[in-house]
Amino acid sequence: MELKETANNLDEQMADLERGLLAAEEELTDVIQLVSFALDDVEYGVDILNVYEIQKMPQIAHLPNSPDFIKGILNLRGDVIPVVDLRIRFGIEAVEPTDFSRIIIIETDNKKIGLFVDNVRKVVRVPLTNVSPPSDIITDLSEEFIDGIGRLQDSLIIILNITNIAAAEDTKAVVSIEA
Repeated sequence: MELKETANNLDEQMADLERGLLAAEEELTDVIQLVSFALDDVEYGVDILNVYEIQKMPQIAHLPNSPDFIKGILNLRGDVIPVVDLRIRFGIEAVEPTDFSRIIIIETDNKKIGLFVDNVRKVVRVPLTNVSPPSDIITDLSEEFIDGIGRLQDSLIIILNITNIAAAEDTKAVVSIEA
């Protein structure tokens, strides 16, 4: 009889473990991981699944007759990548690169684009329950480039829609030149 009770207890423990693992898997899928970066002391984030790599300021070649927000192009191991200055793209005053400036190389729809940012901060995990759609108060920028606003413990993070940034007509023209 003791052996049967021990077996039943083990079965119950295994069932508890399986339920716990399922709950943990659900919890993991209900979180978005973002690479956070700053522009003018505002925190933005891009889905880590779209980040190809992060580079210190490489040499960027100016591209004549390109939109103002196209900082230029860079050579990434043989691939020519356009670099978008997000400050200018979002209507923030341009600044000279600093020791903290970085290029976040993102990949979406099989295209790579560099995003020039003030600095890269960290990788953050935001539960999807803490992500709200952009407010109606935020106008044009939100409709096209913002996926949502993430609420962290003591701050907010603006979650960017990288697909729309890369697909914007004025960006597509530069990307197609490089393809």
